[in-house]
Amino acid sequence: MFDINGMYNAQNDRIWAVNRFEADRKGGIKKKQKFPAKVMVWLGACAEGLTPLVILDKGAVNHVYIKKVLPIAKKYANKVLGDDWTFQQDNAPPHQDDITQKWCRENIPQFISCKRWSANSPDLNPMDYCIWDKLNQAINWSRVRSKSTLIKKLKLGVKKIRYDVLRESVEDWRSKRMYRILQNDGNCLC
Repeated sequence: MFDINGMYNAQNDRIWAVNRFEADRKGGIKKKQKFPAKVMVWLGACAEGLTPLVILDKGAVNHVYIKKVLPIAKKYANKVLGDDWTFQQDNAPPHQDDITQKWCRENIPQFISCKRWSANSPDLNPMDYCIWDKLNQAINWSRVRSKSTLIKKLKLGVKKIRYDVLRESVEDWRSKRMYRILQNDGNCLC
């Protein structure tokens, strides 16, 4: 979920500066709207690239996810990877839905069912530990003033994510994260 205020965490984001003027110049003061316009998006990633960004205006309820997201994921993966690929989701409610699981079984060569997926495992999701951050960094948040500009900047931001970043993220997942979790008896990398 993105909103027009951008991504800012007052607890973790820090500005290093000599004085207040320099801090403000570097973005030390963040103005936020009280009820900002929001956009829910879906984006898929693999070592070969990113899927088209899917804008989910009304939220990712189960039928919207099945109708708008899954066909795009399938079309992209078939085009880029052929018929030998595995679809990985997280445990968002639309992903766990019985109809979603059935659709995946019937339409995708291989997928990790919600019964086999860890309940809370951002360590195993390249989107969570890398790609969303790169998308956030690719957007000039000072120019986002409305929902339409937010959508435009998100689409442009996706195009700015470099191919080598995707490759590195997937390779990190494959060679380091999976290995470390196996070494840690299947536990998270806390």
